[in-house]
Amino acid sequence: METTFKLTIEYLGTPYAGWQIQPDQPTVQQAIQECLTRMVTRPVTVIASGRTDAGVHAVGQVAHFKAETAITAEKFQEALNSMLPDSITIHECRTSANDFHARFGAKRKRYTYRIINRPLAPAVNADTFWQIRTPLDVEAMKTAAAHLVGTHDFKAFEGTGSPRATTVRTMDEACIHDHGDGLITLTFCGSGFLKFMVRNLVGTLVDVGLSRTSPDAFKGILESCNRAKAGATAPPQGLFLVRVEYDDVPHTPRKFIDSPLYPAGLWLGPC
Repeated sequence: METTFKLTIEYLGTPYAGWQIQPDQPTVQQAIQECLTRMVTRPVTVIASGRTDAGVHAVGQVAHFKAETAITAEKFQEALNSMLPDSITIHECRTSANDFHARFGAKRKRYTYRIINRPLAPAVNADTFWQIRTPLDVEAMKTAAAHLVGTHDFKAFEGTGSPRATTVRTMDEACIHDHGDGLITLTFCGSGFLKFMVRNLVGTLVDVGLSRTSPDAFKGILESCNRAKAGATAPPQGLFLVRVEYDDVPHTPRKFIDSPLYPAGLWLGPC
């Protein structure tokens, strides 16, 4: 009888062409599947809560796989972490209900985008920030971001080429923090996100911070449903998938992550 295993995964996206398997390119999904297939000696498919793009990181990606095996969840976690490259860590592996589905069961996702707003480039972990040398008006960005909370049509911030039934999404939180020393984080939490939506939101909010767009004009862009009116897509390296929530277990995460991959930390609590 098959058992369903739920994984919580952290990865540095820099070496990978995203989550999903692609021809002749390294991906996170491929790396994990190859290790699992070696362990159970038959093909294993790992399904994530959603794709992350090339260069995008995760500290709380959730995935599942099914296997007919006597290997325990604890042994899977131990073995995977010994086999996987240092850029991927399995934080948790546990058995789950057979009908658990990492993608279809996801109720909310939290993303954080990190900006370094100062003239000097970071010497450490530069591939986990977007550096903007011109000072940003963070208060204006906060005013603009407040327009995102609620249920809206986010078509103006959608990337092309993504199949979807609707572009309407619910945003529970959209907040911006100035942590000092140039670190600015933008956090978005909602029921679902369109392709490139977070990076397009960040790019447009940066336009507000640079006084290219006013907070009221930002609201107009949202209401226009016209991608051509929004800003450029922010680069991938500042984006982290922080958390995915499900109905099966109440999520009580650490409120702050501090690790060698991102020493400035990631805020996990509410805005």
